[in-house]
Amino acid sequence: MSRSMVFIHAFPLDGGMWSAQVEALRALGWSALAPDLPGFGRAPLVEPDLRAYARAVLAECDRHGIERAVFAGLSMGGYVLFRVVDLAPERVAAVVLADTRAVPDSEDGKVRRTRLAERVRAEGTRFLADEILPVLLGETTCRIRPDLSTRVREKVLAANPEGVARALLAMRDRPDSTELLRSIRVPALVLVGEEDVLTPPEEAKALASGLPEAQLQVIPDAGHLSNLENPEAFNRALADFATVLHRGSGRSAHETARETRAR
Repeated sequence: MSRSMVFIHAFPLDGGMWSAQVEALRALGWSALAPDLPGFGRAPLVEPDLRAYARAVLAECDRHGIERAVFAGLSMGGYVLFRVVDLAPERVAAVVLADTRAVPDSEDGKVRRTRLAERVRAEGTRFLADEILPVLLGETTCRIRPDLSTRVREKVLAANPEGVARALLAMRDRPDSTELLRSIRVPALVLVGEEDVLTPPEEAKALASGLPEAQLQVIPDAGHLSNLENPEAFNRALADFATVLHRGSGRSAHETARETRAR
């Protein structure tokens, strides 16, 4: 089993959102990579297509000498991860899917993303920060962690408006990945914030049920950005999964996933 983990970030943040997880994995002796997706952080823009985002992630893996890895994606990062699986399944040793879904946007959702993209291009991201912060973060975080609310707001305000607009259009046009789930025959960990209102626990259960070798864990006191809101619980789940993967490197993927579920 590869001891490399590649983290794919949420919208509209950047790879820095994974700093606590990168540190935790490296402490376990794993290599960890958290690239910026196209149009975010310092990454250049590409066409608004999640396949292009997936190719950019794979290119970053190539630059760091990572041939095969555990891929972890949160929210939009999960959508990109599905395209990584579709493009290069041989490079995926296991998956971690956090606060995400396999189904595409509804027609109303597509219209909303189109309007948001147009508005971001016209006005920038200030209105977006005000609009999405209450749904990105859980009730507990909003009540007791104003510092995190401020940090996330600053990230949204600093984001490249064109990168944000293209990501909105890429997510709008993403395909249905429900059938793809059946082909992901590697160990899978599905994580979801207990207070996530964008992709709630019921959706995470449906996602996990569609994967052949998955376990589901709910992160308490966390909303959609569960890795930031409760990093201790998120990191414990990640570390347990990583440890079992390493122990199971000499066994089949099915045996490894079965042991992980038993924990």
